[in-house]
Amino acid sequence: MTPMNIVLLEPEIPANTGNIGRTCVATGAALHLIHPLGFRTDEKSLRRAGMDYWHQLSVHYYDHFDHFLEATGHPPLVLTSSKVTRPYTAVTYPPGGYIVFGSEGSGIPASILDRFPESNVRIPMIPGPRCLNLACSVGIVLYEALRQQGFAGMG
Repeated sequence: MTPMNIVLLEPEIPANTGNIGRTCVATGAALHLIHPLGFRTDEKSLRRAGMDYWHQLSVHYYDHFDHFLEATGHPPLVLTSSKVTRPYTAVTYPPGGYIVFGSEGSGIPASILDRFPESNVRIPMIPGPRCLNLACSVGIVLYEALRQQGFAGMG
């Protein structure tokens, strides 16, 4: 099984990142955190949200988005945003793919979305709500990627 990669661009809420970390451990996905972070990764609330799984998590840190791209070899990306139109189910997620999520407050900046227009997806919602919770969004899109791959290596 080639693990998927979840990328959080400037996450702000430690509980969300902790819950995402737990989801990553449960699915074998790696977590990539791009600074600045709105918390310290040794913060009690982050560990509580991640329960006792944080030490099992494959987590990587980057100073900024371009540092992430350089360090990972410019991999194919899927970028999630409530500001685009293509549904997350309309793309193919390759094994080992990188799924990028923006910060809770502002999402992925337009300057980054514009660099990868063919890679932008959204989770459909009824009109009104601004967006879903970040941890829920990661779970939805990650499990679609894993479904497409036949849940390889998962029981």
